[in-house]
Amino acid sequence: MSGSSPAARLQGLFEGHRLTPTQRRIAHSLVRRAADAPFLSSVELAELAGVSQPSVTRFAVALGFDGYPALRRHLRESVPADGETGAEAAVEPVYNAYQQAVLAEIENLRQLAGLLGDPGPVERAGRLLAGSRPLPVLGLRAASSQARGFGYFAAKVHPDVRVLDEGGSMLHDRIEAARRAGASALLCFALPRHPREVVDALAYARERGLTVVTVADSAFAPVAAHSDLLIPAAVGTGLAFDTACAPMLLGRALLEAMCDGLPEAQARLEEFDAAAAARGLFVE
Repeated sequence: MSGSSPAARLQGLFEGHRLTPTQRRIAHSLVRRAADAPFLSSVELAELAGVSQPSVTRFAVALGFDGYPALRRHLRESVPADGETGAEAAVEPVYNAYQQAVLAEIENLRQLAGLLGDPGPVERAGRLLAGSRPLPVLGLRAASSQARGFGYFAAKVHPDVRVLDEGGSMLHDRIEAARRAGASALLCFALPRHPREVVDALAYARERGLTVVTVADSAFAPVAAHSDLLIPAAVGTGLAFDTACAPMLLGRALLEAMCDGLPEAQARLEEFDAAAAARGLFVE
């Protein structure tokens, strides 16, 4: 680490911590001012990030320090020594916060590729999803776009896909309706921050006899206890809001596995393409 840049050292300090959007703004401000970070007062950092001074204190505590003074001492101790040469410091490229977020997502995808070296869980999930008629797909808040994206493509090959992307008192009713219509499995996308409604909905789904397949950010996510088959795909935490490239790609892999379990999938796709061409849906 002696040759790494101050920005890279700061980014490493933040990795692995679940920070709120406000705390991430503070982190980004420190990365942007990496050279000055060890010398900023809490008031100066608060003004730089556009947050309150107590937010800076909570940020330091979230990183495991007793308070901001302890964090600043740590940063000062981490400043490259005066004896380090410019050539030594230049050994590692200096990436800005946006590039670091992309590189972190690339690492998440590498981890997912390693996980998929054993295709068994995804293939099993594909069979479960293909065999459920209808197929409820659950995703609330941050995970709603994952559920809708999966549902959009799944509907092209699966005869009855029901996307559950809204919470409220009707959620359990919609799960029960799917079960009564013949559903045997439920697919859930669960991403941080994890809504209590999702945990409750999965517990209810299992009580009603549905097999729960879950895509979550971690095998230790709160939904794990209510999932029959959980496949993890990490989210990126380097920007103010999580990025979910790995969960999205895992969703597409599940779609592929589900298609393998649907003998009529190819015929349905060809029918859709023919209908789309006849209607002039696309400009290609």
